[in-house]
Amino acid sequence: MPILSPAVAYALAFALAGGVCAVGTVHARLIEDADTRRGLVALLATSGSWAITHAVLLLVPSTELKTAVYLVGLILGFSTVFAWLYFCSAYTGRQYHRRPAYRRAAVALYLLVVAVKVTNPIHHLYFTTAMVSTPFPHLAIRQGLFHWVVTGLSYTLAAVGMFALFEMFANSEYDATPLAVLVGLAGLPVVFDVVGYATPLLLDMIHAPLGVAAFTLGVLFVFENRFLAIQLTEGVEGPTIFLDDSGRIREYNHAARRLFPGLDDAVGDPADTVPELAAVLADDEETVTVTVDGERRHYVVSENAFEIGQGTLGRIVVFLDVTQLEHQRRELERHNQQLENLSDGMRHELRNAVTIIRGNVRWAIEQLEAGNVNDARSALRKATDTTDRTTRLMNDFATLAQYGRTVTDSTPVEFREVVDAAWPDDADATLTVDGSGSVEADPARFELLFTRAFEFVLDSGASTVVVERRDDGVTITGDGEPPAGDPERYFDYGDAVSNATSGTALPMVRTLAQVHGWDAALDSDDEDGIRLVVTWAASRRRDS
Repeated sequence: MPILSPAVAYALAFALAGGVCAVGTVHARLIEDADTRRGLVALLATSGSWAITHAVLLLVPSTELKTAVYLVGLILGFSTVFAWLYFCSAYTGRQYHRRPAYRRAAVALYLLVVAVKVTNPIHHLYFTTAMVSTPFPHLAIRQGLFHWVVTGLSYTLAAVGMFALFEMFANSEYDATPLAVLVGLAGLPVVFDVVGYATPLLLDMIHAPLGVAAFTLGVLFVFENRFLAIQLTEGVEGPTIFLDDSGRIREYNHAARRLFPGLDDAVGDPADTVPELAAVLADDEETVTVTVDGERRHYVVSENAFEIGQGTLGRIVVFLDVTQLEHQRRELERHNQQLENLSDGMRHELRNAVTIIRGNVRWAIEQLEAGNVNDARSALRKATDTTDRTTRLMNDFATLAQYGRTVTDSTPVEFREVVDAAWPDDADATLTVDGSGSVEADPARFELLFTRAFEFVLDSGASTVVVERRDDGVTITGDGEPPAGDPERYFDYGDAVSNATSGTALPMVRTLAQVHGWDAALDSDDEDGIRLVVTWAASRRRDS
């Protein structure tokens, strides 16, 4: 089997690089972003042409033709530097390629260097040529001072573009390692250049077109989805998933994998193979809720189609974390509902109080006119009692309004100390506390919660009260009269079930629980007395 000569092998390598760049040029025209498309097409066109001049240089026979081809290659090679910078600026979202001052400076520098290269036959300061026979007959280029100045400048400018790409990849939420390797391959021919200059192992010529060809193969044909994903989601924070036009998973970033662990090894599979993702995509709600590491988080899901050329390639699904906003919205909704309930309760109480006071005052006047002083005194006493009760209730409403905001600065509070402090000194009952430790809470609100809970339990006639600390909350149990009817009525501010001494006790208990992120309810299954259950989130509990 005949062995290719070194000259033909080199020529084929550069011709292959030129062919790859040509095919890449056609494919790159389909990129949606206009500036990135222009930059990459220019880079591939100039690099491919430069590679072809290298192949031709090794095959044409005469020294004059070789020199002319080499000169054309020099001009094309320097053009690739500016195409590379344009592409890097556009792809990374920078605007250097659009700024008039940079563009004018680039054009001036390019024309100056091209003028030096074109006039080289006159001054010979850029390069000189000579035919050599080792390792095979070829035109040897002896570089002059201007060549090294321009080469150093070119490598410096190319490094700036590489830095911009590496920075973007490093900040990306995607696994950009393959793309970073491809950028490294684009710069690897510099090593070949040094080896060719310093040793006889390689030809003393620029090998850059080989690196650009490798970069092209990678970003446009092997890692195309990731290449597009990183640019299209630049500046987008949070989980993103790329689906093709068939609904199959093509790419996803690290945040999406944390949100949906089932995405691992799911590239190429339909989105339905990840049940959590499928459920979210099928949800028509404005916000969706996903459990992440045991925590419920809220997201707004947006889908945007993107195209390559005239055909739809797929869609980008972006998850915007609005957990804090959703908590604020729900807190505002809860607080507004609480104020509405307070308003209802106050209207109900004031209406009843006015009716009772007016009726008793009229009755007292009639009895005084009739000479029945004792009956008049009794009627006025009822009016006074109603006024006192209304005053207490209005104070309760004011306390609820004061403490109705969500707790944001909780501290560890000793459980037993709070329970003991809330227990009334004149209580005609016994208290048993089971459990200890500390709870993350607002001290004043936490103590007030127990104070009002004890009021309700004692008002029911309990002689024994047991407070039990559990893993998920606390229970307050009394042997008094069980609640009658629907237990939820006892938490209604304006319900008629309210009585003179503890009408707002349970509404206040629930409000004070809710501002901590907890809940409070009566256990309807306990038929032997009263059992009040306060349930808190495990994240707010701290065991000592």
